[in-house]
Amino acid sequence: MKVAVSSEGPGLESQVDPRFGRAGGFVIVDMDTMQADYVDNGASQAAAQGAGIQTAERLAGLGVRAVMSGYVGPKAFTALKAAGLDVYQDMDNRSVGEAVRCLADGSVSPATAPNK
Repeated sequence: MKVAVSSEGPGLESQVDPRFGRAGGFVIVDMDTMQADYVDNGASQAAAQGAGIQTAERLAGLGVRAVMSGYVGPKAFTALKAAGLDVYQDMDNRSVGEAVRCLADGSVSPATAPNK
């Protein structure tokens, strides 16, 4: 399974970006191999509106099955759920690697509603 973690940098040691739609980028982690790739999110940062929805569609197109971030707005949350992705929120204040380990060890649960 691939998981996308909003990130302030390109690697597992980078901090989770608290923003989803306007995150600097995403570290895409294959949970089976722990292979990590970085996807820049600059285009969504420049969007006047709809950044979360655009980002959700882009990640779904990459084959991601789950998203981890700090805050996911209501429209982005709806778009992610409609695409069949699990959403893990309140993951900020930790590194991307720590967030992924929380998912791997089952210490986090998917959100059922936006967190703000």
